[in-house]
Amino acid sequence: MHLARFNPVRFAHLPTPLEPLPRLTAALSTSPGGGPDLWIKRDDCTGLAGGGNKTRKLEYLLGDALANDADTLITQGATQSNHVRQTAAVAAKFGLACEVILEDRTGSNAADYRMNGNVLLDELVGAKVRHVPGGTDMNAALAEVAAEVAGKGGRPYVIPGGGSNVIGALGYVECAMELVAQANDIGLEIDRIVTATGSAGTHAGLVAGLAVMGADIPVLGIGVRAPKEQQEANVFKLAVETADLLGHKDRMTREMVVADCSYVGAGYGLVDDEVIAALKLAARTDGILLDPVYTGKAMKGLIALAGKGAFDGETVVFLHTGGAQGLFGYQSVMEGKLS
Repeated sequence: MHLARFNPVRFAHLPTPLEPLPRLTAALSTSPGGGPDLWIKRDDCTGLAGGGNKTRKLEYLLGDALANDADTLITQGATQSNHVRQTAAVAAKFGLACEVILEDRTGSNAADYRMNGNVLLDELVGAKVRHVPGGTDMNAALAEVAAEVAGKGGRPYVIPGGGSNVIGALGYVECAMELVAQANDIGLEIDRIVTATGSAGTHAGLVAGLAVMGADIPVLGIGVRAPKEQQEANVFKLAVETADLLGHKDRMTREMVVADCSYVGAGYGLVDDEVIAALKLAARTDGILLDPVYTGKAMKGLIALAGKGAFDGETVVFLHTGGAQGLFGYQSVMEGKLS
């Protein structure tokens, strides 16, 4: 697919491991059909300030920023945004300024949520952090900051939330290629990929990459915020744009985009007992640290669906998008619930 023509800047630790989850597989084998054979794609190990899925996207986004002679990266996310942490880190790594806007999407005033976890790391790597209330028009807020930077003689480059545009999605086209190659090397036949789906870039890039390759592997996104219809529409739109950029728009079909948004719970970033149970099960079986907002809810969904026999007899790869740094922002929420 000649992804090098998009001039990515290479700093991620790739390829990330593809590993079996034998003890979690055993724990989910109680359904009449025996449950799935679980594997994990460790995109929590991409290396940038603790890693995570945004690192792959940022290789392409930073390449575009440098090609446009930017000296300041501007982005936004929720208070405990993993994307913001990784964007701030890559700015530091390449000597750029970084302006970030954090939106309060949960209403939490807990000190650990507002000051620890990813927020602490944003400040540690030198980002200028602004906080805005939930419901703020974040695109308008980004434009305002970009105008402010430009007015002072800076050269801003705006990265959307989650790095989820057609340039960022190329990182997960590349991940799809990497995953298929790894599976081929070890003779692993993947029946399904399961991942969290939020800002749409990871999900869309995977679907587009698999479609353009002609790899017939379905992707199930477990939603963390939006209703099913909206989430699938967002992912499909970006997947089509990505496939079009690669010259193969015709290979994308609407049926390729599937999201299950039944496991959001009370809302984005709000943690329930089932999420905590999923965090504990992953940690206490195969030593996998998930985050409370994305991968914890994706695992909550995977566990529930496996219990219903949805994956019986399948080889399922769980794409770990990272975010364990956010656990430290939820200490007060999980206190007393980990025994």
